[in-house]
Amino acid sequence: MKLWLFLAAAAPLLAQAPLQFAELRNFRLSSGQEIASCKLGYRTYGTLNADKSNALLIPTWFTGTSAQLEGLVGAQRLADPSRYFVITVDAPGNGVSCSPSNTGAALDRLSIADMVEAERRLVTEVLGIRRLHAVMGISMGGMQTFEWITSHADMVRLAVPIVGSPRLSPSDILLWSAELAAIETLLGSGADPHRIMPAVRMMHEFALTSPGWIHDNRRGTEMPSFLQQLAEDARKGVDPRDYAAQLRAMLGHDVTRRFGGSYEKAGAAVQARVLVVAAEQDHMVNPRPALEMASVAGFGVLRLKSNCGHLATRCEDARIAAAVRGFLAPAR
Repeated sequence: MKLWLFLAAAAPLLAQAPLQFAELRNFRLSSGQEIASCKLGYRTYGTLNADKSNALLIPTWFTGTSAQLEGLVGAQRLADPSRYFVITVDAPGNGVSCSPSNTGAALDRLSIADMVEAERRLVTEVLGIRRLHAVMGISMGGMQTFEWITSHADMVRLAVPIVGSPRLSPSDILLWSAELAAIETLLGSGADPHRIMPAVRMMHEFALTSPGWIHDNRRGTEMPSFLQQLAEDARKGVDPRDYAAQLRAMLGHDVTRRFGGSYEKAGAAVQARVLVVAAEQDHMVNPRPALEMASVAGFGVLRLKSNCGHLATRCEDARIAAAVRGFLAPAR
């Protein structure tokens, strides 16, 4: 998912912060599986103030890395490191933090809640922060944001889930289940992992924008070379075992489960002020669950109307950045 192309205006890029690792010993998943040592990758930008009240957490999107989140950090972007202590975190299962590809553990039952628990331990046990000024994330990062505000309500002042969801819609489940079924079938047949991902990547690319955007931006005569490039990128990209682990986490995601399936009850548990950013033509993460929860819980909403679909984060980046900067300010 090329969501790292999110860049606001033409502000210069920051120097990338060094990758650090927090070792979370005896990391127990909600399924009961225990990882003796889960290494969690993260980067920090800016300075934590004296009362530790200016921390802003940004978890990764699906298969994303903290290195790719660099484009969100800067004076004219989403997170200004001159105001906030910005923490970007590699969610478990992304191939940087503890994942099937680097631990040998299957992580078959990894959940969005597990990702958030790892981040909570990083924030509290390693960085010594008891409350976050804000949590925000894109796509799967937005799912983690919804999990944060419902499971650790007293730890978050502000939240910005961007093209994320409190629970998957039926159309989301159909897409992600198709991708997972393809991976599991091919892995089960003993196929070369490098040959598994091209077909999955094509399914993914179809849903990433919208049919209208594809029609306007992909000439038919260019498709053979485009598909070839997709296949080459997929073969060099994410390990299919890691991809599958995060797929399963999203497929199990539902913050209302603890509240009897009720948006009203889940929303009532939220203490943070929330701005939901939703793309109306999103074919990858249906915006309706986020908008429905926002409506009953009284969250603020920014609607993205372009035909860029899930990649409205790129097409409307300056608009999103301006709205988010205004929502987050001020931090002490």
